[in-house]
This record gives sequence, structure tokens and C-alpha cells, in this order.
Amino acid sequence: MPAAKGAAPAPQRLVSLDLLRGLAVIGMIIVNEMAGMDKPVYPLLLHSRWNGLTIADVVFPGFLFMVGVSIPLAFKRRDEADYSAILWRTFRLILLGFILSNLFWFSQFSSGSWRLFGVLQRIGIVYCACALMFLNLSGRTRLIVAAAILLLYWPITLIPALDGLPNDIWMRGHNFVGSLDRVLLGPHVYVPGNDGYDPEGILGTFPAIAQGLIGVAVGEYVLRAREWKPLWIAGAAMLVAGIAWGFVFPVVKDIWSSTFVLVTSGIALVTLCVLHELFDGKPMTGARRIAKVTVLPFGINAIAAYTLHEVAYALLGWDLLQAPYRQLRTVIAPQIAAFVPVLLFLAFIWVCMFYLWRKRWLVRI
Repeated sequence: MPAAKGAAPAPQRLVSLDLLRGLAVIGMIIVNEMAGMDKPVYPLLLHSRWNGLTIADVVFPGFLFMVGVSIPLAFKRRDEADYSAILWRTFRLILLGFILSNLFWFSQFSSGSWRLFGVLQRIGIVYCACALMFLNLSGRTRLIVAAAILLLYWPITLIPALDGLPNDIWMRGHNFVGSLDRVLLGPHVYVPGNDGYDPEGILGTFPAIAQGLIGVAVGEYVLRAREWKPLWIAGAAMLVAGIAWGFVFPVVKDIWSSTFVLVTSGIALVTLCVLHELFDGKPMTGARRIAKVTVLPFGINAIAAYTLHEVAYALLGWDLLQAPYRQLRTVIAPQIAAFVPVLLFLAFIWVCMFYLWRKRWLVRI
């Protein structure tokens, strides 16, 4: 894994953005570990089986939205942009994602099929596409591209499935998007079966890029304007539009439907606005100091935190972490007791990220 130690983030970084990124990473860790447990779990902490939205569903798209917001902040001098650095970082993200997606398969080839796509692969592709468009297209053109992707994606999902399954956008896997994955990628280890697919598959990457472009537009606005009221309005508008459109085009994470993009982008933007009001330009004392210390280390080294949780997931099975659950499940609700091992695992990740933060080290992937 290519990494380098650099100086701590400059003071002009948006604390609200780093905090939101940190909350997203914390959410991803909790959701992933909860999903892998054979214990009672609150449904809101699990991904929707198909249409619908849970807390678990808003984490990853929120992170992609922030990837877009960060791009204008990182490329303030477009004439000095290094295209080779963008492509090299994209390659590193995709390669690391491929390794993490197939850790178990690498250890035992007979365990099943390997997986081409995954979380970091999608982040890498979205970052690359949005960065290149930011450097070469006007803001208006980028918004037109994003709108075109979201509008055209709906009829594309309704094209008859390539493998003969009846097309029903409200039924899991019965759509053109899933069938393209099945035809080109073969059987899937993530969502198996005749109607299986990859939730980070081929066509779903395009609306994910549109989500990144929405973030880019927000980042551009933040750079040139001091008034955040229009961002509140934009976030609420996307949320309302996505919900209304969702009555005919369902909100589905697994195909990254256009309505899913609008709803989750709206949630992310409104949350960013709330954090801006609470933290940006405010003295980091009291509750703000606690939030900064607990959340910011995850946001500053987000990819490192995500990678560590993927590599160290086996720790969650240790008796050291599971013993509290066994003691508490008869005293409190088992769904609450199931949180304890995950929170202990999260605390381990935090200790590592806090150390990097205190040392002012930024791990670059």
C-alpha cells in the first residue's frame, strides 16, 4: 500500500468537512461490522434489501459526495494540477480496493469467485472522473453532465434484462443494470443467485460519478461564497425531489438509482451545513473539543481508517471483545449488547487514527 507521511492539514481546511468525513467512516465501520455479526441487529443498521433507505445506506454515498466537495479545495490552482498524480492516485485506490475485496479469496482460491469491484474501487473511479472534469469543464457543463446521467439512468434501468429475467425495477436484481453485471462479470459472491449482481457494479458507477459532481459544485460554491443559506436550500430541494421521484423510480442503493443519489446528497449537504454552523470558525472548546478529538482523526485519515478496519476485522471475533456481549445480552436488549464488541473494535481503530493525528501524520493513498 503506497503511503507517505506529510504535514498536518492546513488550518484553512473546513472542519465541518473533515468531521462529516469522519462520521461517514465511523458509520461505514459500524455498518460493515454489524452486517457480519450473527447476532440481533437493529434493521436501520443494515442495508436495505432493495428499495428503501436506512442509516446504513446513507454512509457510502455521503462519502462520495465529500470526495467531490474536496476536489475544488484540493485544486485551487488548476494550472498547477498534476494529471499524472490524479491517475496514479486512482490506480492506488483501485488496486487497494481490489486487494481488500478479495482478501479471503487470496488466502484460499477454492473459496469462490473473486470480486472485481468494491468500495475503494468506486471511490477511485469517482475521484478520477470528477477531478478530470473539474479541471477541463466549466461548472455549468459539469452540472449538465450530472443531470443528464441522472435523467438517462432511469430509462436505462428499464431496458429488458439481457439474460431474460422479467424486468421489474421494484424487484431485487430484475433490471438491466443487474443483468449487465451477470452477463459481463459472471456469478457474484456479494449478491449470489440467478438474479444476483454487484452493488458496486458497472452501470451504477455513472450515477455515483454524478453524485461526486454534485459535491464538486458544492465545493466550488464554498470556495467563492460566504453565505451558506443557498446550500441549505439546495440540500432540502434535492431531498424533496428525490423522495417525490422515488414514487416511480425507487430509492435503491444496490443500483445507485438517481433518486438514491438525490436523497443521499441532500442528506449529506444538510448535515454538512449543520456541522458548518456548529464548528467552522468556532472555538474548539467543551463539546466541540470532544467531537473534534473523537471524530476528526477518522476524517483526516479516512482511507487509512477504512483499510485498517478491513484488515483487522478478525479482531471482532476475539473473546476479549465478545465477552462483554455474552455478559450483557441477558441484562439488556441483545441489539444494544451487540454494539459493545463493535464499539470496542471502533475504539481500537480510533486509537490508531488518534496517534496519527497527534503525530500530525497524513497517510496518503
